[in-house]
Amino acid sequence: MKEGPDFAFIATMIGDPARANMLTALMGGKALTVSELADEAGVTVQTASSHLSKLAASRLLRPRKQGRHKYFSLASDEVAYVLESLMGLAAEAGHMRKRTGPKNLELREARVCYNHLAGSMGTRMFDSLVAKGQLVLESGDLTLTGSGASLAMDLGIDVESLKRARSPLCRECLDWSERTSHLAGSLGRAFLNRFEELSWAKRDQKSRVVSFSRSGIEAFHRLFPADSA
Repeated sequence: MKEGPDFAFIATMIGDPARANMLTALMGGKALTVSELADEAGVTVQTASSHLSKLAASRLLRPRKQGRHKYFSLASDEVAYVLESLMGLAAEAGHMRKRTGPKNLELREARVCYNHLAGSMGTRMFDSLVAKGQLVLESGDLTLTGSGASLAMDLGIDVESLKRARSPLCRECLDWSERTSHLAGSLGRAFLNRFEELSWAKRDQKSRVVSFSRSGIEAFHRLFPADSA
């Protein structure tokens, strides 16, 4: 019997190489124009427009009009989580992009996964929070404990406001380069925003790389020690 969600349709939408390149570019969390996404995909603006229309109709992207330009962003956190998980599966199977170099290493160290921190620094933060009992996995759900809330509030994050929001507070997200979890959800987003506000880190506007200052790395390592047992 052919019942249930048609995931083959979504897989087809994601699976085209040009569309996959555009979706990957949008994992940086920024809305991009048609011409910017055409450059990312290596296609003409006309071809990019056709691909983007299909992705928007499939509810994978959200189009927005501002002045003369039309911008596109990922439709939701769920889309970002699916894409990052697929990147993890591709990496596990050995299907990696051919281009390597300094940026590749920087992406593995620290990058934006839609709106939260990923890479080795992202998984370090997650592992430290779990090891210290500040995050607890219970029945498949990730829960922030009292000590975890205290740590976040001491950093200047309004945890109570995050709890009142509609989006999940804490979620696991599979990290494609580390093959383990990093922290997503509204708390993951708040941590990354706070690192930027404190000038610990800065996003590269031309890539998904997150660059930490020397003092930022030191503060991050004190807050999230590698050996928290």
